[in-house]
Amino acid sequence: MTFEKGTLIYVNYTAKVKDTGEAIESTVADEAKKLNIYDPDRRYEPRLVSIGEDWVLKGLDEEISKMSVGERKTVELPPEKAWGDRDPTQLRMIPLRKFGEKADEMRTGDTVDVDNRLGVVRFIGSGRAQVDFNHRLAGKTLVYDVEIVSQVDTEEQKIRALIKRRFPGEVGEKMEFAQSDGTVTIKVPEDAFMAEGLQVIKRGISNDTVHFLPAVNAVVFEEVYKRKEPAKPAEPAEKSEPVAEAAQPEAPKEEIEQKA
Repeated sequence: MTFEKGTLIYVNYTAKVKDTGEAIESTVADEAKKLNIYDPDRRYEPRLVSIGEDWVLKGLDEEISKMSVGERKTVELPPEKAWGDRDPTQLRMIPLRKFGEKADEMRTGDTVDVDNRLGVVRFIGSGRAQVDFNHRLAGKTLVYDVEIVSQVDTEEQKIRALIKRRFPGEVGEKMEFAQSDGTVTIKVPEDAFMAEGLQVIKRGISNDTVHFLPAVNAVVFEEVYKRKEPAKPAEPAEKSEPVAEAAQPEAPKEEIEQKA
């Protein structure tokens, strides 16, 4: 079976560098733990991929398009189908003074930001640093263990999948939506109101929805801001009765007579 361009599928994969065995990424938590690349802040789940839409590396896209749901496969991606060959013109000698106060702390292997481009320091000497702006995986052959988990078929499944692509986790799961007369209405939950880049996220969901559902002409987002009831003032504490001092016991008669 071959998936057509634009087919939405869920994929699990684990990627390594062929020559060194270095683990790069995994969508499966147990695999990430075995390979010591587990990130507790990341959500591990199958990745949504649109065939032929450059959502993954070109070589990986080509391979999974030839697979079937439930199939597992190991594929090799040469540099030209992964992150490309190394480009010697991407190596630049940069004066250390350009890094300001950070120059004294720089070490070989550090990642630095130069004119909004990230590069890796390869060499430091004679008042200059050689910075490599090639992708760190450029020139490397990658190995992917891939599994096609499922295909997204119905319009409802597609809308949910496209929402979760931009709003992963519980937020995307609990977003309510309805479709009627060519319009999809999505209710944004209150805990997403302050999400970073919310307007960009909504634009992305809108573009994806119109692209993958030809019958949809418009996407509407509902954000309902409810009145917050003022907190009730605390009830005053009940006034307690003063505690009478304990009566002193009467001194023995003999003691009184001695003091007289």
